[in-house]
Amino acid sequence: MNDIRRTILWVIFAFSLVMLWDQWQVHNGRKATFFPSASTPAVTAASAPASSVPAASSALPATTAGASAVPATTPTEAAATAPAASQPRENIEVTTDVLKLVFDSEGGSVVRSEFLQHAEQGQPEQPVVLFDNSANRIYTAQSGLIGGPFPNHKTPMSFVGERQLAEGNNELVLRFESPEQGGVRLNKIYTLKRGSYLVEVRHEVVNASGQTVTPQLYVQLVRNNQQAPGGTAFYSTFTGPAFYTEAKKFQKVDFADIDKGKADFVTSSPDGWVAMVQHYFASAWLWPQPTQHENFARKVDNGLYAAGMIASVGAVEPGSTRATDARLFVGPQEEKVLEAIAPGLELVKDYGYFTILSKPLYWLLDKLYAVIGNWGWSIVALVLLLKILFYPLNAKAYASMAKMKAINPKITDMRERLKDSPQQMQQEMMRIYREEKVNPMGGCLPIMVQIPVFIALYWVLLSSVEMRGAPWALWVQDLSAKDPYYILPIIMTLTTLFQTALNPLPPDPMQAKLMWIMPLVFSVMFFLFPAGLVLYWITNNILTIAQQWLINTRMGVPPKFNLPKF
Repeated sequence: MNDIRRTILWVIFAFSLVMLWDQWQVHNGRKATFFPSASTPAVTAASAPASSVPAASSALPATTAGASAVPATTPTEAAATAPAASQPRENIEVTTDVLKLVFDSEGGSVVRSEFLQHAEQGQPEQPVVLFDNSANRIYTAQSGLIGGPFPNHKTPMSFVGERQLAEGNNELVLRFESPEQGGVRLNKIYTLKRGSYLVEVRHEVVNASGQTVTPQLYVQLVRNNQQAPGGTAFYSTFTGPAFYTEAKKFQKVDFADIDKGKADFVTSSPDGWVAMVQHYFASAWLWPQPTQHENFARKVDNGLYAAGMIASVGAVEPGSTRATDARLFVGPQEEKVLEAIAPGLELVKDYGYFTILSKPLYWLLDKLYAVIGNWGWSIVALVLLLKILFYPLNAKAYASMAKMKAINPKITDMRERLKDSPQQMQQEMMRIYREEKVNPMGGCLPIMVQIPVFIALYWVLLSSVEMRGAPWALWVQDLSAKDPYYILPIIMTLTTLFQTALNPLPPDPMQAKLMWIMPLVFSVMFFLFPAGLVLYWITNNILTIAQQWLINTRMGVPPKFNLPKF
């Protein structure tokens, strides 16, 4: 039994090392070796050729595989046909109670966003910046027309509207108007609402020509492949484009796959959205449902990518105006808020392979927080509830371990006696198990069943933006940041060693030493983990020790500390 349990522990340890290696690869800009980011299999999307002008502001959707009949307007053509700006290019800064956005008068694009209720870690006066168009980082939201020499995100536009959400008002309306280009004018009307990270965007296509036009509207998110801040070499989360359709659900797209022309996602759909995902925050363009559209993801320049959607505006008769609505989300990944905006949008909060378990765990954690009012104590309460839920399994496991511990002297004596006869040793061991009515796997299987649940909870705590800046108690004032004094990681290491001491030592001295070294090696990464994750692990360790102590005592096997000789 001890050999079997040690084998399983070694498998778990090896699996953990493999996962750590994969995260190290991702952290250093390479693709995971063993567990690459999961993208739902779908139709292969042809990567569009890069723009002839490799600048962030020049990124226009080229013809995708499903839209080959739609001619692409290149930035060079746009510049050649665009009229001279009637007023100098400027950045327009607008503010609501939760958002500060900066718009570029060239194209009316969103080039910077600040979340006024979320501060950068360690900089309480600096709001989190998502959209940015600086020398160090490029991340913007753009839209425009294709299908002719029509206005696009490179066209100079004039701005009309207020720049501050007034006290007592619930919405702020901004208007960008383009000059006539190709016989068409494009008006963009942004509506920002109090307390909301969702922006309504109306595109009015005005046909000032003498003939019917049928342009297409594109919306896109342009971003470089710079990793979002906050990860470490031991853990990181997905950063990159994602698409959602009812047919194929959530589909993540690695920047590396776009480079290689191997990005897999649905290219044509009547529903869904496109997003850019990173740790804690996201942006997304959404059409009204249903809207038939095409999806695209392409490389614009070295390290710069665009992902978006193209939809038909429809025929616009001479002298008439046709409006197409869209919505732009830019904000934190608050699960309940995302669920209310669009089907599947909450999946940008990426739980990876454990989504089916993580979502109900987050729901329960949120309910506990509604009662307790402290995320740290809510984590403790959730782990306690899970331990109570799994108590019957743990009782069976520790009871089996206690029986094994009771017969361990007999096993050790038999091993010594028959050490030169392995086959007879195995037969004798099975005889002892039968006589003592001990199941060699009885202590391991119940614990193995619980592992996915606790890994899923790990991803809940790692991914939940609610942990950012959330205090627990005393010196822990941010559950998403590492413990500044490393007190929690030290406690976690001590509880892990205490738990190891309660288990019987393997007969092999080298194995006994390794069983003590493993927890120490495993504990190193917790010194860099967010405090909330370490708190979760400490709570789990303490409750496990208490359960094991109680069950062993009830079984008549008093707890005994087993220390190896170093």
